[in-house]
Amino acid sequence: MQLEKVTKPSAAVEKRRYDDACGLAHALELIGERWAMLVLRELAYGPRRFSELKSDLPGISANVLTQRLAELEERGIVRKRKLPPPASVQVYEATEWGLEAAPVIGRLGKWAARSPLHDPTLPISHAAIMMSLETMIDAERAKDIDAIIGFQLGDIRYVAHLHSGKLDIERRTVEQCDVLFICAPAELAAVIYGGAPLAMIGVKGDLALAKRFVTLFPLPPKAG
Repeated sequence: MQLEKVTKPSAAVEKRRYDDACGLAHALELIGERWAMLVLRELAYGPRRFSELKSDLPGISANVLTQRLAELEERGIVRKRKLPPPASVQVYEATEWGLEAAPVIGRLGKWAARSPLHDPTLPISHAAIMMSLETMIDAERAKDIDAIIGFQLGDIRYVAHLHSGKLDIERRTVEQCDVLFICAPAELAAVIYGGAPLAMIGVKGDLALAKRFVTLFPLPPKAG
């Protein structure tokens, strides 16, 4: 019995259909366009203004960002809304279904980190480093730690609950935490992944915990 199409794809999807029933093929039709996954990555921890997205994706043009957001909105992956007063500005956010792709994007990033061509010294956004920490944590190394970790990355704040060998990360105000890292995203990446000294970033709270925390994210071996 032949399955019927229940919806007609948009022109944007239609022009690059794979004519393949596999879900992976359709996933590429949904978020396989250049920049689409990175836009979704930036929305993984809450709504963002257009200008914020543009700032944290320095290689994208305003026109392309506008196009990707429109496509993702049309496909039900992203939506826009207006924040209540006093902000009263338009923001973009991932839908509940769109957020389900975030762990997949993180795992894809971990896989790609094995490439000998990967350059970890390139710029990295605050959302990207947070997704990286969630993905790269070694559950065995972290299994006996239960702590609240704060991150002050410029004007952006995140709070992570480290427990049961995993990190649950929220973008919100840092109130009480066991240790607080104060730095730029690239500086945090340099300490955790590049072997830079902990002294190059600001640390408040439990210094012993901070020293142990930055060792919980071993890089996977390079392929080949």
